Amino acid sequence: MAKHLLKSDQNEHVKVHEVSGFIASDVLGALNEAYALSKGTKCKQFMYALSLSPPQNEKVPVAVFENALERIEKKLGLEGQPRVVVFHEKEGRRHAHCVWSRIDTENMKAINISHPKLKLKDIAISLYKEHGWKMPEGFRDKSKKNPLNYSRAEWQQALRIGRKPDDIKRELQECWVVSDSRAGFESALQEIGYTLAQGDRRGFVAVDVHGEVYSLTRQLGQKKKELADRLGSPDDLPSVSDVQTTMKGRLSKLFKGFADELQLQHELKSKPLKKDKEDMVERHRSDRSRLDEVQQKRWQSEELKRSARIRSGFKGLWDKINGRYWKNRKRNEREAWLAYQRDQKEQEDLISAQLRERRNLQAQIRLLREKQEEERKALLRDLSHAQGMEAGKDRQNREKSRQAASRPKKMPKSELEFEGLDLDIDNDLEPEI
Repeated sequence: MAKHLLKSDQNEHVKVHEVSGFIASDVLGALNEAYALSKGTKCKQFMYALSLSPPQNEKVPVAVFENALERIEKKLGLEGQPRVVVFHEKEGRRHAHCVWSRIDTENMKAINISHPKLKLKDIAISLYKEHGWKMPEGFRDKSKKNPLNYSRAEWQQALRIGRKPDDIKRELQECWVVSDSRAGFESALQEIGYTLAQGDRRGFVAVDVHGEVYSLTRQLGQKKKELADRLGSPDDLPSVSDVQTTMKGRLSKLFKGFADELQLQHELKSKPLKKDKEDMVERHRSDRSRLDEVQQKRWQSEELKRSARIRSGFKGLWDKINGRYWKNRKRNEREAWLAYQRDQKEQEDLISAQLRERRNLQAQIRLLREKQEEERKALLRDLSHAQGMEAGKDRQNREKSRQAASRPKKMPKSELEFEGLDLDIDNDLEPEI
């Protein structure tokens, strides 16, 4: 979990916002501490983790994230529990991860969290209404829940073949919508480079040209019974291993060459935008580091001024008697709080400006990705047609072989002569091709 939270290769910016309630001050040490405490109980799931991901184009201050976390803690019974909060930024979008320790150290037992999804949904709906954000359709009508949501495993699977998981899920669902029978569904799948197969547990799966396997119950959001009603029994479908073996055949090797060539073209076209993104991320990181350095120096300078107001020794004792000490202390606290708010606002302003710049670049990247995705689909359609032609030729050859085997064997012309038949045989003729 700590490695995931701090992963900077897949996130453009990672900021540890808070580590509280732990002896350790770093993320890895804090989560190890939570694990160590859990060993004094029978609890195995000793952490509770969630992410807060507001609408992409909305400007959401840190205070809104913090307020949401406080409400979540109160709703789930996690108030006062040690927690870690980390912000991630990627593709012009910022979201927060929070991990709590579930171990109640006073009673040495895990805090019970009942019906968390329902409680979190209530909080999410409230946040959308309070901030005037566009409400997701799934909140208004459960049947309109976003069908393109994906799990971490599906995200990793798409990452292996260089695609976006919601693109894969969308095209499989489109095949399901446009078909009303197994034949229609198989044909639609083949058009975009998938093969219908039988999974290990006798379920329906789709196998792509890379050999990756996709569960149709998960990708389509359909139950096994609903799949069986339209597709019948999976018993007569090829197994996953058979399909993967076929994919490694001559045609797939040819396709792989075309795919590699297309991928190379895509990389060359994406290279300028990729370079712009890398330069932008590096520049943004430098700007943030420079701001942090300026703010730390300024804070130290201001802290020295504040501490100089608090006198020590006999003078300090006299200040407490005449009330000067308490006035200065209150003044210092007010100035420190205002300075903290000022620094937070400067950071927020910088991050907001950088997010806007990053979103503009991301729009260009998204358009290029969509164009390249269409080119990839066109190549898969060509592969599908080629596979269909190959399959047709194989069927014709098998039919010819079957017909030839069923015909009575004819005697050669040279043997017919010896039977006394009057035949005109010209041995000089060339065979027709």
